[in-house]
Amino acid sequence: MPKFAANLTMLFTELDFSERFAAAADAGFKGVESLFPYVSSKDDVTDWLQAAGLEMVLINMPAGDWENGERGITCLPDRKDEFRDGVGRAIEYAQALNCPNVHAVAGRAPDPGPARAAFEDTYRENLAWAADQLAPLGLNLMIEPINGKRDVPGMFLQTTTQARSIMAELARPNLRLQFDVYHVQIMEGDLVRRFEDCLSDIGHVQIANPPDRREPDEGEINYPYLFKAIDASGYDGWIGCEYIPRAGTRAGLGWGADYGLKNA
Repeated sequence: MPKFAANLTMLFTELDFSERFAAAADAGFKGVESLFPYVSSKDDVTDWLQAAGLEMVLINMPAGDWENGERGITCLPDRKDEFRDGVGRAIEYAQALNCPNVHAVAGRAPDPGPARAAFEDTYRENLAWAADQLAPLGLNLMIEPINGKRDVPGMFLQTTTQARSIMAELARPNLRLQFDVYHVQIMEGDLVRRFEDCLSDIGHVQIANPPDRREPDEGEINYPYLFKAIDASGYDGWIGCEYIPRAGTRAGLGWGADYGLKNA
């Protein structure tokens, strides 16, 4: 049966960050993920996790000036030192939180052309360096294709095909694919076959339903069918719930009743 993790950056936002852990556990989640665990000290986050009996399954690296539209710095040629500092900070949190997966958000880049070459080189160099730092610690480095059609125009990494080509080139065993169903549907579609094809590279899955990035109930994707296909594939990792609730988070958890989640 699929096991779901609550994304505490997008769910339970009606509560303070410190209160979201207990709320997630009360709703039946066993795992959580966070884009920005750095808003609190690693000791505090550890305490909240332990008190709620939860696992932290994924964190993002520091990703630049998010509030002003930056979406990662991994590919940015003039931010290499900042990226490496962010790797160090992410490692500190991942180890403290016993979190196995760290996502390096790619960043925005020019369209293909002469100016893009430096971004291509920087992305590969930074990923290889970061994967090598994480590997001795038993940590996975995640890369996630994010759609550039709707949510993040100019995003460097946009498709699973692009991501897997880079992964094959770098040949780092701990470099893994973060398969976000919402973004894959927008950019590539053919979800079940694509998931099966990518399975050997997938280290984490996230979900939301297009077109409005809502709960996995109403929308373009038949999620009950997809969940069965994911289960049948043999994938036994976490599925992160990274969607925007239509109303309160608990009120929208009816979709998860068959998986142990509880709505209001």
